[in-house]
Amino acid sequence: MSKNVVTESEISSPETKKGFFTTKELVFTALMAVIIAVCSWISIPTTVPFTLQTFGVFCALGLLGGKKGTFAVLVYIILGAVGVPVFAGFSGGIGALLGSTGGYIVGFLLSAIAYWLITKAFGDKLPVMIIAMAVGLIVCYAFGTIWFMYVYARNTGSIGIITALGWCVFPFIIPDAIKIACAIILTKRLGKYVKL
Repeated sequence: MSKNVVTESEISSPETKKGFFTTKELVFTALMAVIIAVCSWISIPTTVPFTLQTFGVFCALGLLGGKKGTFAVLVYIILGAVGVPVFAGFSGGIGALLGSTGGYIVGFLLSAIAYWLITKAFGDKLPVMIIAMAVGLIVCYAFGTIWFMYVYARNTGSIGIITALGWCVFPFIIPDAIKIACAIILTKRLGKYVKL
């Protein structure tokens, strides 16, 4: 039999990929986009309140892997951009992305891409996952802070990088580190039930 002949059992197999994603992968990708949205609505009332948005992003990446996790984040951002209130504070629309903190939302996608590239190059062992999430978070911080400074300067007046970091990054470093740890623990426990 020729090597190029596809057997009937392979055609009927649910694992046979005929497109970019299987139906199962599409379902999990959409589900994780919804979970990111739900996490964005949950606000933790500390001295500087924060949401669980980044926790949702990290869970999507840890559970689905770099490629599918990135697409889950992309779907989440697209939903928000077209007006679905999936962002923090039940907000949505292109205005939320173009606002002063919109760069951090776009930064989620850059964070996911960084995770995807690192895990694709070095595998998805636990140390690599931790490093990839940490690097992704730094990328998100960097892009979001630059965007914040640009928008703030246009609307109010220029501010220094240390001031911007003090408002937008420093208060969230420890909570985000905890979210990374919790996301890794959770996805490692759930990963055996999600076979993609």
